[in-house]
Amino acid sequence: MVLYNFKQITVVPSGKEFVDIILSRTQRQTPTVVHKGYAINRIRQFYMRKVKYTQTNFHEKISTILEDFPRLDDIHPFYGELLNHLYDKDHYKLALGQLNTARNLIEKIAKDYVRLLKYGDSLYRCKNLKKAALGRMCTVMKRVGPSLAYLEQVRQHMSRLPSIDPNTRTILICGYPNVGKSSFINKITRADVDVQPYAFTTKSLFVGHTDYKYMRWQVIDTPGILDHPLEECNTIEMLSITALAYLRAAVLFVVDLSGNCGYTIAQQAALFHSIRALFANKPVIIACNKTDLQPFETLPESDKKLIEEMRKEAARAGAGLVDGAPPDEENCMLTMSTMTEEGLIKVKNAACEKLLQMRVEMKMKSKKINDCLNRIHVAVPKLRDQKERPPVIPQAVLEARAAQNKAAENKKKLEKDLENENGGAGVYSANLHKHYLLLDPDWKDDIVPEIMDGHNIADFVDADILQRLDELEREEDERAAAAENGMDEDEDMSDQDLTPEEAEALAAIRRKKKLMLAEHRAKKKTADNKPVVPRRHDVERQFNTSRMGRHLSSLGLDPTAAVNRARSRSAAGTRSRKRDRSEAKGDDDMEVDEQANKRMRSRTRSLSRPHKEALPGEGFKDSAQKVKAMKIGKNAVKERNKDARKGEADRVHYNKKPKHLFSGKRGTGKTDRR
Repeated sequence: MVLYNFKQITVVPSGKEFVDIILSRTQRQTPTVVHKGYAINRIRQFYMRKVKYTQTNFHEKISTILEDFPRLDDIHPFYGELLNHLYDKDHYKLALGQLNTARNLIEKIAKDYVRLLKYGDSLYRCKNLKKAALGRMCTVMKRVGPSLAYLEQVRQHMSRLPSIDPNTRTILICGYPNVGKSSFINKITRADVDVQPYAFTTKSLFVGHTDYKYMRWQVIDTPGILDHPLEECNTIEMLSITALAYLRAAVLFVVDLSGNCGYTIAQQAALFHSIRALFANKPVIIACNKTDLQPFETLPESDKKLIEEMRKEAARAGAGLVDGAPPDEENCMLTMSTMTEEGLIKVKNAACEKLLQMRVEMKMKSKKINDCLNRIHVAVPKLRDQKERPPVIPQAVLEARAAQNKAAENKKKLEKDLENENGGAGVYSANLHKHYLLLDPDWKDDIVPEIMDGHNIADFVDADILQRLDELEREEDERAAAAENGMDEDEDMSDQDLTPEEAEALAAIRRKKKLMLAEHRAKKKTADNKPVVPRRHDVERQFNTSRMGRHLSSLGLDPTAAVNRARSRSAAGTRSRKRDRSEAKGDDDMEVDEQANKRMRSRTRSLSRPHKEALPGEGFKDSAQKVKAMKIGKNAVKERNKDARKGEADRVHYNKKPKHLFSGKRGTGKTDRR
C-alpha cells in the first residue's frame, strides 16, 4: 500500500491566475444587477454577498493547497528528510506559512468590510466599499505570487518522485558509482533503469518490485556514493544516505571486483567503513559483482583480506537482530555477475531471507505479541488415572497409508511436485531441455551458438545439404527447358494452336492490358495533383453506348451487336405499360394476383399510432378524456410561456429598461461625443 501519493496534489496557480479565477467565479455565481431605487437594505445585502463569496472562494482554494502539500513534521522521517534535501525545508515551510497568512488576512479584510457595509448609506458608498475589499484581497494574493510559483515547481517535481512505502519489505542497493547497481535491479525486477558505462548515470531513487515466498518486495536503486565527509556530499549522494538512514531495509552493498568502475577494492572498502554507522540494526550483504571479468578466487591476498574485513563488519551489523544468534558470516558475502546472471537469484534470496528473519524477530519483541498470547489458550487434558494410553492407529488406516505411499512412489512426478520439493515457486526453475530426444543424453544442456567464427551454424547442420542443392538445381534446369519447348504444365494453351486472326486478337488484348496497367500506375502517382473534371464534361466518364462502342473498338471487337442490343432494351423499357385491369383473367391469373397482393400487404409499412389515442395504463377512460386533459395542460402553460419563464419556480426579473431599446438611434452627424 502506498501511503504517500504526491501525484494527487492540486495544481497551484500563479498570483494573477489565482485572482482571475476567483473574480470570474464571483461574477458568474452572484447577482450582477442592482438599482438605485432598491431599498438600502437590499443594496447592502447585494454587496455584502459579493465580499463574502469572494472571501469564501479564496479560503477554500488556499485551504485545498495547504492540505494537499505534506507537513514535514507529520510524515515519515524518510520523506521529511528527502524533501528537505530536495527543496530546502525552511523555504518550503516559509512558502506554506505565507499562504496561510494570506488566507487569514483575506478573512480579516472580508470581516472588516462587511462590518462597514452594514452602515453604507447609498449605492455609491456600498459599491466603493466592495471594490476596496476585493482590491485588497487581490493585492494580498499578488504579494504571495513568488511563494505560489515556488510551490508549483515543488509540486511538479514531487509528482515525479517514485512511490516508496517506508514500512514494507525493502531491499536497498548502494555502493560506488558504476559498480552494477542498476543492472542488478533490472535483472531481478521489471524496472527499466538507464545503464551507461559512466559514473552517476542514476541521479535519483528508482523503485522496482520482485516476489519471494508469495510476497511482494520493494527494491530501491540508489545513486552512487563517494568516499568523502558528509558535509561535502551533493544532493544526489544525500538521496542515498537518506534512504540508508531512515529506511528499515536489507542493505545490499555492491562491490566491483574487476575495478572497471574506476575505483579499487581498497577505496570501496573505505567507503563501506565510512558509512558503517548507517548499517546499524540492518541485515547487510556484500555482493561482489563482475565475477565474469575477475573471479573472486584469483584476487590478490590483500584484496581478499579487505573483503573479509567487510564481511565481518556486515555480520556484526546484523548480529543484534536475533537474540543469542552468532554472526552469520557465511551468507554476508556472496558473488554474482549481472552480465551472465550467475548468482543473482542467490543474492536476492539471501537478502530477502535475512530481512524476513529480522521482521519476524522484531514482531516477537514487540508488546503486541503479549496481547496475542493472552488470547491463545492451549487446552491440556487432566489425567484421570495412572494408566498409560499411547496413541493407537487402526490397522486398516495403516494399510491404507501404505497403499497411498506405494501409489505415490509409482506415480509419475509432475513439474508441480518437483517445484514443491525444491523450494517452491520463485526458487525452483523448470528444466525445459530434459525431454529432448537426442542421440547422446549429455547434449541436452549444451548451449548451441547460432554464430561461430563469423559463420551461421545452421548452414552446417545437414550433412546432405550439398546433394539436395544439386537436386534442386537439376530440377530447376528441367523446368526451364520445359518452358522453352512450350511444355510448361502451367500454360493452358499454346500460341501455336491459334489461327492468325486469334493470334492477332490475343496480341491486341495483351497490348491493351499493358497499356491499361501503365495508365493506372500513372494515375496513382499523380492522383493528388490531378484536377477533377466534372462528369458531364468528361467524355471518358459518361456511361453510354458511345463509350462502350469506343472501348470495344479499341479492343479490336465489333461493337455493333452490343450497341444495338443495349438500345433495344432501353427502348423496350420506355415503351412498357401496365396491364389493363379490364382484360379478362383466368382462374390461374386471379389466384396469382391474390397471392401477390397478400405479399404486398405483408410488406407494407405499419401505420403510426395517433398521439391522441388513449392506451391502457395511462389513466384515461377513453380518447376523448385524453384530448380534454391535453387541452387543459396546454392552456395551463400558456401564461408561463408568454412571460418566457423556465418553469413555475422561475423568479428572475430581467432589466426593465434595456438601453438598446429605449435610447435613440445614431444619426448621420458626428459621433465624437461617444
